[in-house]
Parts: sequence; C-alpha cells; structure tokens
Amino acid sequence: MFTTIFWILAIWLVVNGVWTCFATDNQELMKWFGWINVIAIILGFWVFYGAASVAVLVGWFTAVNWVNVVLAIIQLVLAYRKVGSTHNA
Repeated sequence: MFTTIFWILAIWLVVNGVWTCFATDNQELMKWFGWINVIAIILGFWVFYGAASVAVLVGWFTAVNWVNVVLAIIQLVLAYRKVGSTHNA
C-alpha cells in the first residue's frame, strides 16, 4: 500500500504541477485541482503514518507530501483571489 500510494501521489504531483504552471488563469479548475490536492495530502499523510513504510521511499514520500501541501496552498490562493476588482479609497 505504501509504495502504490507513493507512486499515485508522485504521478499526481507531476500532472498537477505542470497543469498549475500552464493554467493559472482558470480559477474554476484551479479550485477543483486545489481541493483534490487537499484530499491527496490527507491520503498521503494517512498512509505515511499509518502503513508499514518502505525504507527507500520514506524521504521521497515525505518530500512528495510537503510539495503537495505547498502546491495546494498556491492553487487555493490563486483560485480564490479576486481578479479585476478595484478598490477605491
């Protein structure tokens, strides 16, 4: 389970990261990808701390989890920002 989830999360990170770099203007999809990434983070940490770990992948799994956290924060900030609004003082 540890290895399988690691590879699913690693592939998801690559796809999600590439998509995020090229589609920063699509806020609706950014919301979807951001919340799917939150679910991936929960799953990743749940498996990391709950399943029997594979020693070779522990460092990589930790890195993938924390990069997903950073990516989710970026996605959700971009998704919920106000675009084109002006503030008159």
